[in-house]
Order: sequence, then C-alpha cells, then structure tokens
Amino acid sequence: TQVFPYNSSTLQTNYQLSSPYHSFCINFARCPLYFCMGMLQHIKRMNDEYKTIDNIGQGVYTEKRSKFLAYAHPVNSIEQIKDLLANYRKQHYDARHVCYAYMLGPERLDFRANDDGEPSSTAGKPILGQINSRELTNILVVVVRYYGGVNLGTGGLIVAYRTAAALAIDNTPAVSKLIEEIVTFSFPYVMMNSVMRVVKESDAQIVSTDFENTCEIKLSIVRSKAEELRNRLKKLRSEERRVGKECSEPC
Repeated sequence: TQVFPYNSSTLQTNYQLSSPYHSFCINFARCPLYFCMGMLQHIKRMNDEYKTIDNIGQGVYTEKRSKFLAYAHPVNSIEQIKDLLANYRKQHYDARHVCYAYMLGPERLDFRANDDGEPSSTAGKPILGQINSRELTNILVVVVRYYGGVNLGTGGLIVAYRTAAALAIDNTPAVSKLIEEIVTFSFPYVMMNSVMRVVKESDAQIVSTDFENTCEIKLSIVRSKAEELRNRLKKLRSEERRVGKECSEPC
C-alpha cells in the first residue's frame, strides 16, 4: 500500500501532480489552517457577488431566410421586463414571434422562458440556457423572429434561438456586482458616537438618517457582513441600557 506523504517538499519532488490540484496540495500541506481560511474568504466573496450585464447587447442570426434579432437588457424588476417586452412587440409588430427569457435576483430563483407560439421548448428554453451557461442574473434576452417562408424544424429553431441569444449576450460585457443588505437601526442620541464608530469599522454605507425624535440610521452592507453588523449594533444597545440602569440606581 502506497502512503501519501503529508509535506510540501515531498509533494513537489516525488509527485507530478497536474495544476490546479498540484497547487492545492502544496498550499494545503504548507499551512492547512491558513489555506482553509483563505478558501472560506473566497467563498464569502463569491456569496457577496452576482454576474449581470450593464449595457444592452444586440445580435442578428439568419437561417433559411428567417431573421432572428436578439436583444440583451439589464433589468431589475418584472415591471421593467413587461415594459421592454411591450416596446419590442410594438416596434416589431410585423414579426412572427417575439420570444424571450429572463433571470432575476442574486439567488437566480426568479426566471421564465416564453416560446411565443413556437413549438414547445424550441425558443424560450434555448435562450434561458445561454443565460444559465454564463451564470447571469438580472437580465432579459428577447429574440424576434421574422419568418422567411421556410420551416426550420425543431432542431433548427433551437440552434437559431440559442445562437441569436448568445450573440446578443456576448456583445455586452458581463460585470460582477455586490449583493447588499439594508440594516436599519434606531437609537438614542447619546449612542451616536458609538454607532458611527461601528458603521465606519464595518465599511457600511449610510443610505439615510433621521435625527428628529429618535435617531434612526439606514445602512447598506455586503451580505456576508450584515449579520455581524446587526449583532454589533444590538450589543451597543444592550450596553447602553445596562449603563443607563446602573446610573439610575441610588448610590
């Protein structure tokens, strides 16, 4: 039985391991705890981001005299999607089909694919497949078909809609955006300095403030740090109540 040695020098000299597995073994052998912490930080960063597009992308694909016009849009809501679809249907009133697919939300759980009269799963699903293959969200892809008089068949339609969608998506660069949460905290004025110190140390952004009756602050922070921020603010409130109670007791 061959025993796999657990040290970096042996890994480097005795074993010809392919990258990235070789790099993984070397780093883990040198410092398992540090390497695992680094991996956890990398996972946190991944959980704080999502991929989308910032600008409109367009593509044109032609097959057997049928023309497929594709448009990729950054979107944030169903209402925005409905408005865009209405505009495209109005703009291309003489087109045979206006098919589309969209994906919404950082978790990529809100999505839909529509064939608009094409045979089932030959239009919307291929479009959605291009969105999924690039792991994008907050995106709408519309493909307008002008019929050329020749039937393409199921396979031809799938290829056509998939290719047109890919052209539109790839004609606008993908970007990574932070997933942020809103944290709202109310507090008495005497806690102002302590609260602002926590805000600064947490790298949170102030969205709005209200200092009229009681102080209220609304903060935006990356998702992985939101719970830690809430806990620190709750701890401040507990400490303030404890100090207030001690001061109110007779000496």
